[in-house]
Amino acid sequence: MRKILIFAEQGFTIVALMMFSGAVLNVILSGGAGQQSLVEYDSSLIRIVFFFIYAVTFLLLVLRWKKTLYFLILSKDVWLYSLIILSAVSITWSFAPAITLKNSFTLISSSLFGVYFASRYSLKQQLHLLALNFGIIIVLSFVFAVALPKYGIQTDIGSPKLRGVFMHKNGLGSRMVTSSIVFFILGYQTQRRSWIFWVGFSLSVLLLLLSTSTSSLINLLILILAFFAFQIWRWSYLVMVPTIIMMATIIQTFYFWFSNNSELLFTSLGKDATLTGRTEIWPLVIDRIWKHPWLGYGYGGFWQGWDGESAYIWRIVGWVPSHPHNGYLALCLDLGLLGLGLFLLGYWRSYLQGFASMRRSKTALDIWPLIHMTYIALASTTESSLLESNSLNWMLYVAASLSVRMTHEIKVKS
Repeated sequence: MRKILIFAEQGFTIVALMMFSGAVLNVILSGGAGQQSLVEYDSSLIRIVFFFIYAVTFLLLVLRWKKTLYFLILSKDVWLYSLIILSAVSITWSFAPAITLKNSFTLISSSLFGVYFASRYSLKQQLHLLALNFGIIIVLSFVFAVALPKYGIQTDIGSPKLRGVFMHKNGLGSRMVTSSIVFFILGYQTQRRSWIFWVGFSLSVLLLLLSTSTSSLINLLILILAFFAFQIWRWSYLVMVPTIIMMATIIQTFYFWFSNNSELLFTSLGKDATLTGRTEIWPLVIDRIWKHPWLGYGYGGFWQGWDGESAYIWRIVGWVPSHPHNGYLALCLDLGLLGLGLFLLGYWRSYLQGFASMRRSKTALDIWPLIHMTYIALASTTESSLLESNSLNWMLYVAASLSVRMTHEIKVKS
């Protein structure tokens, strides 16, 4: 009976991870429409499934209330808790209180799943469950592309691009970055049957390339380099210090080169210097941020179409972005500089504790939280997936941050 319950719980976790990944349901319910089509569709089924996930997550946390309470208290992630509370409290000054109420509820609920994921499973178990989730997504993406091209191929952006089980090709690209890293770490760490994980890594990279998501490909290359760079932290100080100095010199040299040759690099990658219009939006967004700099417009209170503050940006740029394509600017719009400050303080502390915990360990698995936090920082420069409810990136950030803090506190006390 116990094995059946464990199997059922793991099945629930996989379903939840699929939903947080944004796979399958959105693209099917939209009838295969792309993001450029702005098609409205009935998403009640998605809301029902998420409500089921929230309810089961809350029940599982309550059933293990002692462990949950111990985990939350020991992790002491005050900055993270404060940021989530601030999003809920922002209903009092929000420009769209109903939207803020709904979004803050889903943010709290998806964050609770991150708490459950971190407190219920070890890092090794988390990665194996993520690998199973992405394995299903990879298989379905190829099936959709071949057997259901109406859903698997995106045709509203010029030449057709593979999007698999996602609404947009960039959605496939960003998920395959996480998928590639998960399979890479497991393949690097596992001795027996590691070929399974290397096949998963290869297929993830293949899907990423077929999605033609340039930013995702660059992020993946940076993360793989970061994986090996982080292991330098485990070396003796005599070797580690000069190595870090040499790497810092190389990075600084590349930065100066990039500053003078950015247009050449973007052209070679098939991109324009405005990052597909992103840099045209950012000054306008910053101008709106300074209208309400400290507390913002409320969580989800800015982008309300022609009836909201976003109309100012839409009129000027001549198209209708639904977010600023930058996670840090999106956070400032929602919760002001106070919200951004709370995030950065919590992020920095978790990042430092991740390095401390990694130095005391010898497995590749302990690098995962640092890798995902690095990915969050990278992806947020061009996408608005930082403080996003029902998002795999945010849920995994909560889990990674709490796992790092829990590991750090346990090792300090021991």
